[in-house]
Amino acid sequence: MGRASRSLIGYVFACTNSTQDECFRRRLFGNNKVRGAIAIRVRKGSFLFLQNLDTDVLFGVFRAATDCIFDWQKDAWKGRYPYQVKVEPLGEITPLTEAEKLLRKLKGDRNSQLPEESTSILLELYGFEDVRDKHLLEYFSDEDLIIREPTCWNLPKKLRINDSKVERLPKLQPTTLWDFPRQSYGFTPKGHNKYAGVTPAELIWNLVWRYTNPGDLVVDPMCGSGTTIDVCQEEGRRAIGYDLEPILGRSDIKRNDARKIPLEDNTADMIFVDSPYGDNIRYNDNPACIGNISSEDELFYDELEKVIAECRRILKDGKIVGWLIGDQWVRRRFTPVGFILYQRLCKYFETVDIVCVPRRGQSSHTDLWTNRAKRFNFFLRGYRYLFIMRKLSGLKSKKINTRKVNWTCYER
Repeated sequence: MGRASRSLIGYVFACTNSTQDECFRRRLFGNNKVRGAIAIRVRKGSFLFLQNLDTDVLFGVFRAATDCIFDWQKDAWKGRYPYQVKVEPLGEITPLTEAEKLLRKLKGDRNSQLPEESTSILLELYGFEDVRDKHLLEYFSDEDLIIREPTCWNLPKKLRINDSKVERLPKLQPTTLWDFPRQSYGFTPKGHNKYAGVTPAELIWNLVWRYTNPGDLVVDPMCGSGTTIDVCQEEGRRAIGYDLEPILGRSDIKRNDARKIPLEDNTADMIFVDSPYGDNIRYNDNPACIGNISSEDELFYDELEKVIAECRRILKDGKIVGWLIGDQWVRRRFTPVGFILYQRLCKYFETVDIVCVPRRGQSSHTDLWTNRAKRFNFFLRGYRYLFIMRKLSGLKSKKINTRKVNWTCYER
């Protein structure tokens, strides 16, 4: 098989028997929020393939006639797949059988871009022997859509695909334990992994994809090294980041005190805050820094409550604030920072859920501190809390009606 010298970018979308005809009739492929992150990376001219999950066939070949557009045709698939790409077929459409097995051999799936070599091989299987042909890159079929009979494929038993250049995206976390071994993801850094107290980029990614849509405004009033801004730029969201002392080299982080945010009321679609946990980290020498106040002092929580009140003011009704915080153990004294802050948050917001985030890369995670914790009988901080809160229209939470839940019980 020949190999293409030019960059070949391919993506796989999915359908079922109930949605296939609508995909062809509308010349439209779509994804839901679970796979929206890969859909928004599709650009006009990308090669596309459609996998029917019921019949296990792969239809090809299509080209993206547009970039991905969010909620472009609102009535398509009854609104279930709002991340949409207008497509045009390249000639007659051929279904290749055993799609799951084929994609597995080609190291391709619906959660990432296809490796260039895999895209090249697929094009050849569909009859485009010279994938560098200029006509392949420019030609769209006639108005009539012609679908051939299913065709079997044949590949060498041993096939080496280099997928090192494929950007693997994070996945939506399904539980309340979010463990991220690395600070960043993908090919471009998000924030600065050496910055004191830097936030895991995948944590922000999960909040962004669960609670916002493309074009929404995300605000980070304590932006640090700019992780929130970097994630939002890649995921098609607008972002505003503030910090009391912006990091050098980040002109997109605006200098501001989080206790007075220069935005109009009801402006933000989501807010993320990774605040100081006390005075355990020296962020800067600014006397106004909340991180210079001990978390054993009530003043620490009074100042954070001013930030909470501002977050509520600028957040739209029904929208989400995610607040990351950890507890403190210093000099034989434990301070439940998370519990105390949570009580303050509940004065302004309704709780959506509480997530546990294991702490990685901490300076205390060394053999020296591990031995000290065992010898002197104390615990190193192993996790942080992520409080996910929602703004209600009234200051006080709405009364929650008691409801009867019919549980499915299982024998022990």
